[in-house]
Amino acid sequence: MPFARISLLAGKSPDYLKAVSDSLHQALVDSFEVPEKDRFQVFHQHQPNELVFDRDYLGGPRSEDFILFHITTGKPRALEVKQRFYRRLVERLAAAPGIRPEDVMIVIASSTFEEWSFSSGVCAATPSEVAA
Repeated sequence: MPFARISLLAGKSPDYLKAVSDSLHQALVDSFEVPEKDRFQVFHQHQPNELVFDRDYLGGPRSEDFILFHITTGKPRALEVKQRFYRRLVERLAAAPGIRPEDVMIVIASSTFEEWSFSSGVCAATPSEVAA
């Protein structure tokens, strides 16, 4: 049940955005224990002065194709699962739409089921999960 915010500079084509979306989703399914039908993503396209990033900090060099994935998940994952996901996502993005691995930044934040409502104002946590 991850929710992904994808930030990048404005101006990419609908086909480019679809390839990013599909690559992210397939990487989540392949390596992050996410069901095929679980896709929730939001694109944030920014003007150059609205997306500020260091070109070389802990990686790079980053180009104007820099893309930031902020993924909120309700189920904690083991370090090995996260590492596999990071590798799989950059592989898929390199294949389509052709993003360099140096331009990909990924942040994963975990929350509990009680912090999610998927529909109708119903808390995703069951009473036993809330008490735990």
